Amino acid sequence: MAPLRRADLDDDPIAQFDAWFRVAEREAPLPEAMALATVDPAGDPDARMVLLKGVDAEGFRFFTNHESTKGGQLESGTGAALVIYWRELDRQVRVRGAVERLGEAESDAYFATRSRDSQIGAWASPQSQPLESRAQLDDRVREAEARFADREVPRPEHWGGYLLRPHTIEFWQGQVGRLHDRFRYARTGGGWRIERLAP
Repeated sequence: MAPLRRADLDDDPIAQFDAWFRVAEREAPLPEAMALATVDPAGDPDARMVLLKGVDAEGFRFFTNHESTKGGQLESGTGAALVIYWRELDRQVRVRGAVERLGEAESDAYFATRSRDSQIGAWASPQSQPLESRAQLDDRVREAEARFADREVPRPEHWGGYLLRPHTIEFWQGQVGRLHDRFRYARTGGGWRIERLAP
């Protein structure tokens, strides 16, 4: 794999991420898959896979059920971390920062783009809550389908988006002998400090 040098990096980590993401879109399956790490009220770490649904100068966007386990942890104010890994490129991006809810208009707009099955699922699933059986979930799906049979499915109030505002972003390029190239962007007053890290 070609080495990653400081001269190769954009001064803006979002622009750098966008450049890597465009390559991943061409070469990696499901390039938007990312691990989201949070902390529960006891201080224990938790992680799961979610989908990146947008990135810009403000940060990284994703959507979920606000009443789920992860939703509760995201609302705690402890911040979160993301890991995006593209095996085919031997590249990884790590992001840490504060999290806030997106506005209703943005959540509505994204919800409207989801498949109808996914929209129904957002109503039917009491995400992270115990179920007696799969049949119970299937019954809830049928109830939601009947409820919205002749109309568009609105976004449930308990479902929406989050924005992770990064304070650090690390770009990792795999190399032979595990002597990987790592660069971390750390937010400073009005910009970003970039430093190489030992592998």
